[in-house]
Amino acid sequence: MIGHLLFYAGLLVSLTMGLLYFRDLGDIPQLVMKTKRVNVDRFIRNEYQFLAIGAGTWLASAVVHIGFSVGPGWLFWTSTILTGALIAFVWVYVHKGLRNQKETAKYYSIEEARDFVSPTTQVIVLEKNGVARAHPQSQIMRPHLAGTEEGLEGSNVVMTFCAIANLGLGMTPEVEGEKIEMEVLAQHGNNLVLRDNNTGEPIQQIYGFRAKDADTSTDGPACPLRQSLRMQPWPTFRMTFRGFQKAYPEGTVFLNKPPKNPLLRLLDFAMELAFTATIQKHHTEAKPIMQNLEHPVDPRLPTKTYVWGVNIGSDATCWTDDFVVAQGNTVNALVGGQPLVVSWSPLYESLNVWINDTGEDVAEVDFFGKTPDGHQLARSPDVKAGLFWHVWAEFFRHTDINRVGDPSAASRGDKDRQAAA
Repeated sequence: MIGHLLFYAGLLVSLTMGLLYFRDLGDIPQLVMKTKRVNVDRFIRNEYQFLAIGAGTWLASAVVHIGFSVGPGWLFWTSTILTGALIAFVWVYVHKGLRNQKETAKYYSIEEARDFVSPTTQVIVLEKNGVARAHPQSQIMRPHLAGTEEGLEGSNVVMTFCAIANLGLGMTPEVEGEKIEMEVLAQHGNNLVLRDNNTGEPIQQIYGFRAKDADTSTDGPACPLRQSLRMQPWPTFRMTFRGFQKAYPEGTVFLNKPPKNPLLRLLDFAMELAFTATIQKHHTEAKPIMQNLEHPVDPRLPTKTYVWGVNIGSDATCWTDDFVVAQGNTVNALVGGQPLVVSWSPLYESLNVWINDTGEDVAEVDFFGKTPDGHQLARSPDVKAGLFWHVWAEFFRHTDINRVGDPSAASRGDKDRQAAA
C-alpha cells in the first residue's frame, strides 16, 4: 500500500513540477495561454527548491518501481521521459541557450562589425566621455545582457535588452553598494523579467528594482521603497548603425558570434531560428504574441508604435518620432518637475531626450547635446527609447502622449479661464 502511494504520488508530483516549470518559465506556453505574474515570480524565487521536490518525489517512485516492482512500467517510463524533457528544455533554454553576457561580452571595431550588421539596423548605444558602444538588436536579441568586467570607461554598466518589448536599457547592477547578480529568467507583460541570483528576487526590466523593494503602500505607478533601491539607469539611446558610424567612428560594436564548440554552435543555431521566427511575427503583427498582459491594450496609439517614454517620480509621458519631426525636430516639456528637450537628428537618425538646465525653452539642440549658443545639455537617464507602445502603456497606465510644455500650467490656465467666465 505504501509502495503504491509512493509510486503514484511521486510520479504525479514530479510531473506536476515539470509542467509548472514549463508553463511559468518556458515562454512557449505563453504563446497560447496567459500565465499569472504571481506564478512566474514564485517559480523565479524558488526554482531550485521546486526542482529538488520534483527530483526527490521522482526518486521515491523510481526506488519502489525498480527495487520492488511496484506500478506499471509503461506509466513510470512515460512519466519519467515527459518530466525529464520538460525540465531539461526549460533549464537548457533559460540557463544555457540565452547566453547572457553581462561580464563576458565582446565588442568589435566598426570595420569588423560591417560584415554582420547592415547600415540601417537599429543599434542601442551607451556612451561615456565620447567612448561609445553599439548593441545591434539582431545581435543582443538572444543574449539579453551585455557588458564587460572592466565596464564602460570604468563605470559598471550592463546593457539589458528585451526583444518582446523592443526595449534596451543600460543600468548599473548595484543597489546601495550591494551587487545585483542579474540573470534572465522569464518575461511578463511583454517585458523581460530578470532575477537577482544573490536574493532570488525577480526584477522587471522596465522598473529596474527588485520585487521585494517595491513600495506596496501606494496605488499609483510602481516605485521602490527608496530611490536608492532602484538600479541606476544609464542614458541609453537609439540610432541606425550608419548613424553610429558617423557619430562615433572609433566606437565599438557588440557581436554575438557563434561559439567554436560544435554542440553549442548547434544549440545557438536552433535558438536563433526559434527567436527570429517568433520575434519577426511579434514585430510585424498588431497582436502581441505573448498572452501575458495584465491590462487591456491601450487604444490611444497602434499597438506596435515605437515610443520614447520618460517616467520621473509619479509622472510619465512618451513621444513618437513622427510627432517630434512634425514639431520642427524639437519639443520642450516638463516631466516630474524636470524640464526636458526632445530632439530628432536627421543626420544621425536618432531621437534623444536632454535635461534642460538653461532656464528657458531650447529651440535647437544637436545630436551631441550642444545648443546654438554653445551650452552643453546632458542626456536624461530616465528614457526608455523606442519601445512598443503597448508595453509602455502596460506599465505606465497614466502616461501622457506627445506632451508639450507644462501640463499643470495648462490645467491651471483652464481653471483660471473657467473661474473668470
